[in-house]
Formats: sequence, structure tokens, C-alpha cells
Amino acid sequence: MINIPDAKFYANDGLQERKSITISNGKINTIEKSNSDAPEEFIFPGFIDLQIYGAGGKLFSAEPTVESLMIMEDDLLKKGTAGFLACMATNSPEVFKACITAAKEYRSTARNLLGLHLEGPFLNPKRLGAHVPAFVKKATLDEIKALLDFGDGVIKMMTIATELHDDEVIQYLLDHNVVVSLGHSDATFEEATSAYDRGVQTTTHLFNAMTPIHHRAPGIPTAFFNHHKAMASIIVDGKHVDFEAVKLAYKLGGERLFLITDAVTPCSTGPYQHIEKDNKFVMPDGTLSGSSLTMLEAVKNCVNYCDIELSQAIKMATEYPAKLIGIEKLTGKIDTDQSANLLVLDEDLNLKKVIYKGNLL
Repeated sequence: MINIPDAKFYANDGLQERKSITISNGKINTIEKSNSDAPEEFIFPGFIDLQIYGAGGKLFSAEPTVESLMIMEDDLLKKGTAGFLACMATNSPEVFKACITAAKEYRSTARNLLGLHLEGPFLNPKRLGAHVPAFVKKATLDEIKALLDFGDGVIKMMTIATELHDDEVIQYLLDHNVVVSLGHSDATFEEATSAYDRGVQTTTHLFNAMTPIHHRAPGIPTAFFNHHKAMASIIVDGKHVDFEAVKLAYKLGGERLFLITDAVTPCSTGPYQHIEKDNKFVMPDGTLSGSSLTMLEAVKNCVNYCDIELSQAIKMATEYPAKLIGIEKLTGKIDTDQSANLLVLDEDLNLKKVIYKGNLL
């Protein structure tokens, strides 16, 4: 049994009194009040990132191997990410096959790898951003069936331009427990609302690569804001989305808004050659591609620049994404019987310790 004494932590209802936590068999066993005057520390749940392309110097699609996934896991765990979806951008069938094969081979021994997020190739050519147009296409039902059959359960999430695809394609994904995210899309407000009403659960990197808000054409962001259930991810680096727009998104989206990093690593080979510039990544032609964020940096940016309370910023990086992909009973909160995936930080929010499934890393 491991004891974490005398720390404050953030639970579902915000900042709590000083508590001590005991861990047994990889799970939180007890949470008790403490009257200690030990130095101030905070305990957060481990972060969950549902869209990340690379870490530890490895861009997964450029090096689609088990070794790359192991290196990504190690790097992300050290930075506090207890669960992630390795993301694949629009690419050739051969690269997709290699990525899926590596994920299937690794899943029996994987730690914080939760599966794959396919961002493409079923996107709208009008809203590609950094995606390679040569590989973009409309999905057929047979193609989706074959893809999921080959994936054998490792494909957890897919970004798709729903306005270009038949209802049977979207429904098949939903029926087979794939989280469908509306993104890289030219959908109108009405088309986006219809997609959400039909069961599309979320939206990929709000404001980026989608129809904007206009007073006569309200677009995808307004459809998300006005919907009662749809969620959306957002990249809070101040580069992909201005912090003032993040403030607005949080005020309107509340608990339906969650954080992703959309992080990449430097890469000089293949179709996605990412160059780091001014704390972001761009393609050789200057097109904005991925971020250089960590999840902790995203949380800090929410607090420091976006008027979001720390307790809420933590939920955006833990509880909300866990709920979206159906693992909220396992991780994402500090509660008894939850996996003991915990971060210990000082009062300046510097990461001091990472505990994963009860083990101090």
C-alpha cells in the first residue's frame, strides 16, 4: 500500500480540504481528511489526450512501429499523460495499415496507449489544413467495414467530414463503438446540428479547419455551442486559437469542451514534415500543422490566459475526455476504486511526481 499524505487535490466539485490518499493494488483505496500543516501540494488525476501525433521525438505516422509507441508512452507518462490516443493524419493505405498493425501488436503490453484516432482520410477537401489532399476521399460502407475489421478494436475515434458521407457510414461507426468527431469539415450550421442530432459525439479542434462563425452563416462552432450534448476538443496554445476565443468557447461550451494537444514532433521525411517555429509546428510551406503543447501547459494556459478556474481546467484534461471515450469509471477522477493515475504538483503547478496505476515513476 502506498500513502500520499497531506496534500490538497481537485475533485469533481473543485478545490478540497487537505487530504491524504492511500493506494492499494493500483487503485485509490481511501481518501481521508488531514489536519497537517505540511508544505502545500496539489494532486491531479493523470491527463488524457485524445489527439496526439508524436512524443519523445517520434512521429508515429513517420515511424509506425511498436518501438515508436513505447517511446511515446514513456515520454507522455513522464509529463503526466496517463492515457492517450495516437493520432494518424490523412495518409496512404500502407501507412494506415502499418500504424494499425503496430497498435494491435502492442496493445497487450501497452500502458497508457488507449488506441488510435484516425484524423482522415475522410475529410472535406475545402478544409484540409495541413492534410495531404492526394489521399483524401469519401468513405464507402464496405471500406469502413474493412477498416474496422482490420483494426480489430484499436480504432477508438475517427474525425470525419460528416456532410460528405452517407448516413449508413456514420451509423456503422457509431454502432461499432467508434467515437465520431466532426472535423476538417465545410458543414453548415444545419448540417452540423443534424450530425450531432444523429449521434455524432464530438468536434475536432474547435475553430480550426471548419466553417467559422458568421452572423449570416453561423457555422460549426455555433452548432456546437447551441447543442445540448455535442462535445468539442480545443488546442489551447494561443497559436491555433486565440485565448480570447477560448474564453468564449468555455463560457458557451462548459463541460462539453475538452483539451487536446494535437502535438507533433520535428520530422523531415514523408508527407508531414513538421518544422518547429515560435512554439508551434508548421509545414515547409508555412501551413500551421501541430502544436508543441503538453497537457499540463494547456491546463496552465486555461488558468493564466483564459479565465478558467483550475478545477475546471483539470476536468477539461481528465474527466471530460475520459467520459467521451467511455473510461470514466476507470480513470480521470480522484475517487475511491479509480485507477491510481495521479500527478503531484507544487503550488506553482510544477510537476513533482507521477504515479501510474499505483507505481511511482
